[in-house]
Amino acid sequence: MKNGFTITMAQVEPSADPRANLEKARRMAERAVARRADLLLFPEMFMGLPSPERPPVRIASEDKGVFADGLAALASSAGLFIAAGCWESGPGDGRAYNVARVFSPEGKSIAAYRKVHLFDALSVRESDTMAPGDALPPVVEIAGVKIGVAICYDLRFPELFRHLALQGAQLILLPSAWYQGPVKELHWTTLLQARAIENTLYVAGCNLVGVSFCGRSALFDPFGIQVVGAGEGEELLAGGIDLERIAAVRRKLPSLANRRLAIDSLTLRPGSGRSEEVR
Repeated sequence: MKNGFTITMAQVEPSADPRANLEKARRMAERAVARRADLLLFPEMFMGLPSPERPPVRIASEDKGVFADGLAALASSAGLFIAAGCWESGPGDGRAYNVARVFSPEGKSIAAYRKVHLFDALSVRESDTMAPGDALPPVVEIAGVKIGVAICYDLRFPELFRHLALQGAQLILLPSAWYQGPVKELHWTTLLQARAIENTLYVAGCNLVGVSFCGRSALFDPFGIQVVGAGEGEELLAGGIDLERIAAVRRKLPSLANRRLAIDSLTLRPGSGRSEEVR
């Protein structure tokens, strides 16, 4: 790994037009290259912000893969890995897949993850316009760092992050469209920090900004220390990933190694929480 690994996160306000968002991606990529980044992360839904008039399935069908091809070409021309939220045509029921894709400097799509947990909460029903994925997220190696991917609402499901940690992830990317609202910003930063602490790895949450979204993109290290953080406007963050920091934290706090697998497995069984009478 060349003198460490630098991740940049583009906290942006996207439009409904994938072409306009590609142009914004080009400008952010220029800035990321100037900061000697290895990877540039964009938020969830970056391909095009949906609306009742233009739901995700329409954005995907009208785009016909042009946006993903554009990001692949940009990754190649900039010499960067690029990760971003995209739409893909769904199962044919009027819904689309919400996908996080990772593109290599060779212009290839090297990872794709369809969002498993859809946000059907707080008066929002993503399942009306999005189809859930049915596969666990991947872990890929980028410039010597093992990287996992999750999306937004997945942050509230710690077992998904534990799965990625056990698959060797050292950094988890979380492209997001995290809404504003009472205590939502607190939930966002608290959960990012918690997922980093409990798995002793880096977590990078890159969020949208705009009328509905809270921003506050951040990178947390394996001890829960915030490396970089944003406010509520458009911003390009850059932070370093230090693999020795992961090793050092895990030597001091070996919580993954201290798991009692026989006991942990019981927590996954229905009814296993009943306590026996103490005599």
